[in-house]
Amino acid sequence: MVRLDPVPRTLVDVVRDRCPDTDGPYSWWSWLGQSFADDTGWRIDYHLATPRLARAAVAAGTDREPAADLRMSDHAPVVVDYEL
Repeated sequence: MVRLDPVPRTLVDVVRDRCPDTDGPYSWWSWLGQSFADDTGWRIDYHLATPRLARAAVAAGTDREPAADLRMSDHAPVVVDYEL
């Protein structure tokens, strides 16, 4: 096996780091039932960053549509704002 990066790196889940006291914000909801309306989703999309970049994050979350019938996908974009 070839290692592409010989230097081990630690990555930070930026959204979890900025929103530590919540189960979400979710980025995926099933098309079945009322999962979107009930906000019963999963966090399956992530924004990972090096610790240095993660410290520059000032806001994080998902760009969730206001209603299920406005969705174009079962995913919502994960968004992070950085102050660089």
